[in-house]
Amino acid sequence: MRKYFLMAACLLTGTMSLVSCSDDDDDKKESKASAEVEAIQGLSEKYVEDVVYVTYTNLANQASSLYDQLESAKSKFRSGTLTQGDIDNICSTFLSARSFWEASEAFLYGPATTFGIDPHIDTWPLDLDALALSLSNSAQVAMLDNGDEGIAYAGAKLGQELLGFHGIEFILFRDGKNRTLASLKANETDPAFKSNVTGEQELVYATAVAGDLRDKCFQLEVAWRGESAAKAHRDRVEECEFETQIGSLYYGDHIRKATQSGSIYNSWQEVLVAILDAGCSNIANEVANTKMGLAYTGEDPNYIESPYSKKSFIDFYDNVMSIKNSLYGGVNLSTPAEKSAMSLLRSHNSALASSLDAALANALKALQDCLQGSAFVDDPRAAKVKTAMDAINDLDEQLKVGSDWASKIK
Repeated sequence: MRKYFLMAACLLTGTMSLVSCSDDDDDKKESKASAEVEAIQGLSEKYVEDVVYVTYTNLANQASSLYDQLESAKSKFRSGTLTQGDIDNICSTFLSARSFWEASEAFLYGPATTFGIDPHIDTWPLDLDALALSLSNSAQVAMLDNGDEGIAYAGAKLGQELLGFHGIEFILFRDGKNRTLASLKANETDPAFKSNVTGEQELVYATAVAGDLRDKCFQLEVAWRGESAAKAHRDRVEECEFETQIGSLYYGDHIRKATQSGSIYNSWQEVLVAILDAGCSNIANEVANTKMGLAYTGEDPNYIESPYSKKSFIDFYDNVMSIKNSLYGGVNLSTPAEKSAMSLLRSHNSALASSLDAALANALKALQDCLQGSAFVDDPRAAKVKTAMDAINDLDEQLKVGSDWASKIK
């Protein structure tokens, strides 16, 4: 009897031990998952505040300065007081605004896409034939030269092939250099212009389009930031009657209030997947296979971004920097913030973090090498272009692996 009692006791003890071990394992898994989800919540908040909000606010401010400077330049041109220094300052402001826009493209999902802002302000190539026709139409130029009404006319009537950055770029830059005062004082010489178009008419057009660009950048800022955006920007967006909310929330709050009623995100994991996939992977793919790829392969030789300023490689570099900023949890950081997607990966998937960081560094290095040679518009099929495309595609593959990993967090 004692023998069977001892055997039963041993079996019971072993069973209890197994159950205890199983419970411990479940607790550890649940604790690990809970820590990951908590980390995603923290990094998402920082991403919204320190990456998206900062970038779009800088963009809005520079776009506003660009409009003010062009409005002043138009008046100075008419009074004969415009200087080359004025033009150079406007070109510098344009490039600053352009850099902030390109550094935002890892978060084109949300308002930039939902409200059609991206194609409205960044479609290329510019339709030079249509621009020549518009500027030769004195009635249309008069419509553009009418303050806020002229801005509204530009935004509603010109069409996206004549709006945004690239129309202004054509007026301000030629052959990679700042436009000269002398060329503005003469009639337009581009072959697309069959009739006489003056520098004054070009400045009228650029000013109205810059006003529309400013307003759309304000809309982006407000659509993400809501009431924390500058009051003057909010007032202008309201005056323009632009949409700024998706459902009942601004987009930043959709992320910050994930899992809550009204948010489009039902889990924090969905937020991280959006950052990695809809944001970072999407722009990596576009840079490698569309922005660079169409011209490199010859599929569309005219699909060249920023051909007049010859800043295409800078655009591409800023696009990849938008990925780095998104992963690192801040703008232009040398090391990832404590609350960031990269730090999360380093803590919970170090192998993936290492391969992703290496791919990011390789992509940026390849684009830096591109900047040392001829402009993209001058040699889109150079060997360095293919090297950069391959590096950015490698980065995209690692981002997809990261997105897949994030989707499996429970």
